[in-house]
Amino acid sequence: MPWTVGRAFRDRCVALSRALTGEDDREGRGTMLLREWLSPEQCAQFDANKWFDVIGCDTGKRYRIRYGRAANVVEISEEDCPVVGWCFVPRGPLVAGDVMLAQKIALESDEHAALSVAQPFPVQAPLHIRA
Repeated sequence: MPWTVGRAFRDRCVALSRALTGEDDREGRGTMLLREWLSPEQCAQFDANKWFDVIGCDTGKRYRIRYGRAANVVEISEEDCPVVGWCFVPRGPLVAGDVMLAQKIALESDEHAALSVAQPFPVQAPLHIRA
């Protein structure tokens, strides 16, 4: 459960966040909060690649959320190829972890509403997009 995190787990998340971001301020706390909401599979993806996949609640489509604050969501085909990029972000000066968490929650709980405000952008198949 994302709201009940033991001290040892929280300490491990803080250490991982600091290692990933090289910071222990807002960016580190944002990454720690994001990690608390990721599934074990998503955590493994994030640790290995600095991205994780989510499944849209309305269509079942897969989206890859890459580390970043904008233009970091890519729809992924069944063949693991990029289809289209989607740019949507919450308002305000938020760190990457907070933005990524908002994007995850939006796609998993109200995919159609999230995409209705998103701006699509073309994507090519860079080598790092593959799992």
